[in-house]
Amino acid sequence: MTGEESAAQVSLRAARLGGAEAVEILAETELDTVCATLETERPDVCVIDSVQTLHASALGSAPGSVAQVREAAGRLLRVAKEAGVATVLVGHVTKDGAVAGPRVLEHLVDCVLQFEGDRYREHRVLRATKNRFGSTNELGVFEMTAAGLVGVPDPSEVFGTTHPGEVGAAVGCALEGTRPLLLEIQALVAPTDLAMPRRVATGVDPKRLAMIVAVLGRHAGVPLASADVFVNVAGGVRIEEPGADLAVALAISSAARGVPVREGLAAFGEIGLTGRLRQPSQVERRLDECAKLGIVAAVAPPGAAERTSIRVVSAETLRAAITAGLEKERRVEEAAA
Repeated sequence: MTGEESAAQVSLRAARLGGAEAVEILAETELDTVCATLETERPDVCVIDSVQTLHASALGSAPGSVAQVREAAGRLLRVAKEAGVATVLVGHVTKDGAVAGPRVLEHLVDCVLQFEGDRYREHRVLRATKNRFGSTNELGVFEMTAAGLVGVPDPSEVFGTTHPGEVGAAVGCALEGTRPLLLEIQALVAPTDLAMPRRVATGVDPKRLAMIVAVLGRHAGVPLASADVFVNVAGGVRIEEPGADLAVALAISSAARGVPVREGLAAFGEIGLTGRLRQPSQVERRLDECAKLGIVAAVAPPGAAERTSIRVVSAETLRAAITAGLEKERRVEEAAA
């Protein structure tokens, strides 16, 4: 069912993308007509685009209102269960990224999926905010092409590449559900004349960034009190787990000291307020992902098992991790030896 576009418009897009010859289109916004068609046709899958355009004539409110969305969701739920039709509801989102309309819309459905990504980039990330039959921590990465969305089989090759000798770039291994991803963390540290330096984060929690900056200045000897700090996760990916703290700290330290991170090195670990590193979950899977993509060494908290395919550098504190991760610090260490 399409309520926002005509059948001719959908047909033009289907002809361009191809593979949609067996899809039937119903350009209708009247809820009674849509439900009657589902009961008669009983398709295997039905996509409603969008639920905010449906209108029940028994209600006097406008389409998209709370009462209309609640009525449409309830009626479609009953029809889908009785007719055995797998129904996908496409809904609008607010400026904050939440599903627009009443919360009952999220309570009724079995799964809530949302696309994320920069409109100026070709990659999109599909996340689950609710899933009654599985984990909500899984994600899918897709690439927008002229033929539609195409799945990216190995996102780490796309997001986890850095240029050798580049200052302010580090490779981190974050865990999204059960899927490890190598991500490029970029940082820029610039002097500031402002009374309160800026801490700007893209793809990283701003509060987490402020904590990492404070720990770097207090326990790692990286003064940032009079500098603006900008951090970005390349590719438009958003990091939510604390296991990427160490990679963010390495990127900031590299930018502040003007020396690159060691070539072929990845980092993961949670930073505590005391400056000590804590081991994140599923370390073995992270190391396997690093080894698969040609990473030769990984800086991690103590406890990771040794392996032949990748050298694991254990660091108990943030200061020790920076010493092991930056090229300048490695040369000083070798000269002293």
